[in-house]
Amino acid sequence: MHYLLYFWLFLKASLVSTGGSGNLPSLHDDLVPRHWATNREFAESLTIGQISPGPTGLWVISLGYLTAGVPGSLLALIAISIPPLLAIVVQRIYRRIESHPSAEGFIQGLALSVCGIFIVILTLLLRSTGLNVKSVAIAATAFALAATKRIPIPAILTAAAIAGIFL
Repeated sequence: MHYLLYFWLFLKASLVSTGGSGNLPSLHDDLVPRHWATNREFAESLTIGQISPGPTGLWVISLGYLTAGVPGSLLALIAISIPPLLAIVVQRIYRRIESHPSAEGFIQGLALSVCGIFIVILTLLLRSTGLNVKSVAIAATAFALAATKRIPIPAILTAAAIAGIFL
């Protein structure tokens, strides 16, 4: 086993996930084909993570231990600790430069790019489900309700799903 690659796979999975067991698919796809982990080790580590106190994302440390012993658990611990620490560093830097015109422009550009990506994904979703008047009506109504900020997003999603079933 190459420990540097092992560390990188855990770090990559932690960087692209949102926590909890969000890094499970990435780790599974990377470790199982290399025969560095088995499905049983994944199941055992997830079970340990669920029954242990604390954040459920710590299951990764159990996986590191089951697949590579103490060095594996330490590498997994370091790998899942780096992304939150990186977020803290970025936040501290941003606080120092947030009023600078370049930083404001960057944030505005980032917000616009996220909106553009959202529109592309929405278009792809509408096309894949069959673009018709009902789909557009549900999407427009959900957008309008969300824009009012008076109704919680989960309630809007639930109502849109029910409308999709009955329409």
